[in-house]
Amino acid sequence: MLSVLPSIDQHVVQLAPEFRALSIVVEAAPIANPDIGKDALARACQSVSAGGVLWAEAHLTAWADLFRAFGAKPQRTPCSAEALRKRVLRDGSLPSIDPVVDLYNAISIEYAVPVGGENVEAYVGLPRLSVADGSEPFDTMREGSAALEFPEPGEVIWRDDKGVTCRRWNWRQGVRTRLSADAKHMWFILESLPAMPLEALTEAGDKLIEGLQLMMPGVQIESVLIGPGAN
Repeated sequence: MLSVLPSIDQHVVQLAPEFRALSIVVEAAPIANPDIGKDALARACQSVSAGGVLWAEAHLTAWADLFRAFGAKPQRTPCSAEALRKRVLRDGSLPSIDPVVDLYNAISIEYAVPVGGENVEAYVGLPRLSVADGSEPFDTMREGSAALEFPEPGEVIWRDDKGVTCRRWNWRQGVRTRLSADAKHMWFILESLPAMPLEALTEAGDKLIEGLQLMMPGVQIESVLIGPGAN
């Protein structure tokens, strides 16, 4: 089992002392039931359209306030969970992308929680949540072509030893570490603030794990809580 121990820079801790996350590491097995993700996504979209979880608005508002605290503009670059939720409320559904991506998007939508999915084998060193100085490279796509960007100084980023893996905390994922169902080693990070009950974060992680186990029988999974409430 590949070990992944994400770290959080002290400057980020000072910015959001109550931030907590569930880190889930997966050694994949062959996918036997690819429709698990698509079906979960459909159910999650229906749940949001029907009103969703009680803490959704408060949690997404807290993320918007946190984005403003490090200089981001959430109206233009919202947290990933809010971006997905807005699409569902506008369109009523989300298109299927990939069995694993569909599954973690479903968890994000249903629980109003940012969820990142990463191909661990593409990492150089371990993931860490830090404050950018503006020199860290970020590989992305622009108008259908590969492009290189750099974060704003002071921006909160996920990164490894090679560069940025996700900009503005959880707004946009990079291309290099992007996850698909073909990955052998996967890492998921479910990120929450106090407006989301801790038991709901745990429940969201359990549902992601259950979906992966149904999708790929024989999968190996390890989960650990990071931040306040962790043992």
